Amino acid sequence: MINFFRRIFGRSTTNAVDEERLRAEFQSRYHHFRQLLRHDREAHECMMDIEEALRGEALFDMPFVRQLATRATESTSRIVADLMSLAPGRYDNLQTRFQTIQANISPHIEPRQPPKTGPLTVNLAEISRELADFVGPKMAYLGEAGAMPGIDIPQGFVISAESYRRFMSHRGLKQEIRQRIRTANLNGAKENEEVLFQLASSLQQLIIESPLPDDVAAAIMDGMDSLDDGQRLRVAMRSSGLGEDLAEAAFAGQYKTKLNVSRDEALLVYKVVVASKYGRQAMSYRWRKGIRDEDAAMCVGVMRMVDATAGGVAYSSGAMDPLDLNVSVHSTWGLPKTVVDGSADADLFRFDRCNPPTMLDRTIAHKDTLFACRPDEGTCSQEVESSRCDKPSLTNSKAKAIAALALRLDEHFGSPQDIEWALDAKGNIILLQTRTLLRPLAPIQDLWQAAEQDDAAPLGHVLLSGGNTASPGSTCGKVFRARSQADLLLFPEGDILLIRQALPSWAPLMHRARGVISEMGSAAGHLANVAREFDVPALFGLKGAYGSLEPGATITLDANTRKVYQGRIEGLHGCGPRSAETIRNSPVHASLRGAARHILPLHLLDPDSPEFRPRNCESLHDLVRFCHEKSVREMFSFGQDRQSPRTSAKQLYHDGAKQFWVLNLDDGYLKDEDERFIRLENIASIPMLALWEGINAVPWEGPPPVNARGLLSVMFEATANPALEPALASHYAQRNYFMVTRNFVSLQSRFGFHFCGVEALVGEQESDNYAEFQFQGGAAGRRRRILRTKLIADLLQERDFRVKLRGDALSARMEGFDRASMVRRLRALGYLIIHTRQLDMIMADPAEAQRRRKMLSGQLDKFFLD
Repeated sequence: MINFFRRIFGRSTTNAVDEERLRAEFQSRYHHFRQLLRHDREAHECMMDIEEALRGEALFDMPFVRQLATRATESTSRIVADLMSLAPGRYDNLQTRFQTIQANISPHIEPRQPPKTGPLTVNLAEISRELADFVGPKMAYLGEAGAMPGIDIPQGFVISAESYRRFMSHRGLKQEIRQRIRTANLNGAKENEEVLFQLASSLQQLIIESPLPDDVAAAIMDGMDSLDDGQRLRVAMRSSGLGEDLAEAAFAGQYKTKLNVSRDEALLVYKVVVASKYGRQAMSYRWRKGIRDEDAAMCVGVMRMVDATAGGVAYSSGAMDPLDLNVSVHSTWGLPKTVVDGSADADLFRFDRCNPPTMLDRTIAHKDTLFACRPDEGTCSQEVESSRCDKPSLTNSKAKAIAALALRLDEHFGSPQDIEWALDAKGNIILLQTRTLLRPLAPIQDLWQAAEQDDAAPLGHVLLSGGNTASPGSTCGKVFRARSQADLLLFPEGDILLIRQALPSWAPLMHRARGVISEMGSAAGHLANVAREFDVPALFGLKGAYGSLEPGATITLDANTRKVYQGRIEGLHGCGPRSAETIRNSPVHASLRGAARHILPLHLLDPDSPEFRPRNCESLHDLVRFCHEKSVREMFSFGQDRQSPRTSAKQLYHDGAKQFWVLNLDDGYLKDEDERFIRLENIASIPMLALWEGINAVPWEGPPPVNARGLLSVMFEATANPALEPALASHYAQRNYFMVTRNFVSLQSRFGFHFCGVEALVGEQESDNYAEFQFQGGAAGRRRRILRTKLIADLLQERDFRVKLRGDALSARMEGFDRASMVRRLRALGYLIIHTRQLDMIMADPAEAQRRRKMLSGQLDKFFLD
């Protein structure tokens, strides 16, 4: 071996040994450098995922936020470790800085600390809204209302958030739930309804089958005993989740309520209500609203059952319009169930806001079904005597008293109220629930005025009219007639949902439906509330709709004027494409924003500045930039610092104006030279030569001609985007460099305003062969850059590359081809690197973009893929 080096270098034995030692050290550094480049790509891919999520165009949950933050911290940690291994002892203080930034991220992604522990149950008579974080807003508001003079609420108690936390912590239940949610991975532009259905079923079964802690079970039974007066004890068990019944997220009908429950069934029913937190519709709702799972602890109200003769809902103001201040009372025979779940029509009484209120009008519905308590437990549907079907379920005086109650609660809580009530056998009005009424932000009169203006010209053929506006607005789409809950999995996004009953179980479709039409139901039901939350036009109580509207037919629904038109009515207000829903104001999004403040910003802009130091790294992005810059410097300076020509980078000698450097990692040269330059004929690297052939095969025509708009876009981007400023890049970052062995190449290059990277391994073993390509940036605006990236993606996919796009960033990979096929595709990459320069400038011109695409595709086929 010594003689071998003596023959090559003509040096002494000592020098040859030293050179061998340096070569071994260099190869060790190369290994860590290559690892650093891989982790650098992973970190940037993760940061692009975070940026995409922050735009709010797709939906995600807290496991997704934690996954992103964990990916970012883990990849950055590996980068720091790679640099410390590449240059031992020179960057040890990076680890401390990384730990500080990681500690800043943690509070935004870790579960919030629960409030101080308290009792497992709380008497309803002792509750006010100050205890909302402990008993849930629903029970907190009801308890406070019950303390007001003249307002009756049922006797009862609340199973507190502390009981819920004890239950979830018992025997690892919480950890198992988190693991199943994380494994299911429901994130993306559209949720997988089948996966959600399976996950919801498994989680509910898990909770119901899990044992309660002994102290929680004892506390519940003690509470039940406190309600037992020796008579037949039956209770209603109602969800009171933290975050439920708030103005920004009502959770209307998303959790379970169980009526007429016996003492013997109380513990099981408690678990059933808790498990409803993970029902399909509740999980879909939280996901759509961006509510953190850990922020939705489930409390349960337990109240004496009211065996109602009549029941319903009342609104202290108009539910459709902020300018409508009238009170509405919705009523039916028996329990209020059919009103709140939208399964039947209800009487409607309207009052003004005078003291006392004056009736404005009333509409009496045909009510042939009621719900009542069974003699033993549970509830059942019963037929209403024919003589009562068309009679009012309330006297005018009782309706007036309920309207006055709604106005009292409106004044007390300082906002319009949505109340649920019942009449007991003695005719007493019993308040069952009060919560903030959800209403549209914009006055509906604006929409009515627009519709009235359109009425000046014929709008089209009216298929149906009538019913009642459950959620305002107008929309167009195809009819989807849903028959059963199985249709939840089949419903196509953008259709209009047609149903018989406005049941809360259809709520998971509100984010995908353009509109809803139901033969039954009213504006007081849970589904109407959810439709208003998601701004989905809804028309309920439209008789004959289910049978007369043809599935697949295109219709226009105008819920404001209560009409359904044939076909698409272009002139109707609000009939354009529905805007993408976002979760930008949600708690989950806030958590991601908080974490991203310590991940994404780039403060270290100038590598040659004395401020370019570890102590000034304020984000993970800063650490990634610092480590990448220093690693390149370490690799390029290794040979110069040690006066070792064999491990020094050499400038490529060629005819072009663009400068390239080559760093030989092992056997990338045919022979070693002591010169500062390396000639192309001395390059032994198979993949580098293939790339180089593609780069130089066809002369670049120069920048494409741009119109004034294209030029302005480029000028604006160049001045607005600091990442394009050449002064921000260092001497090393500006270099275009190849790192090579005989079978390997890594190219990092900047061509104009875009960056690209290629890594490839090409040898005789097909299974080892691969090529990776990264591309990002440009001088034009974001839309044009994205269009260019999509064009490149199409060209690569046609040539066996798997492509992943994130905004204007592209990553592509192919592997497993023989040597000749790999060489052809690397030539194609080289060609694209050169000939897509500044192509983003003309991407807004479809004709010119298509011409360029055709030219590029033809050249690729002609020169490289024959």
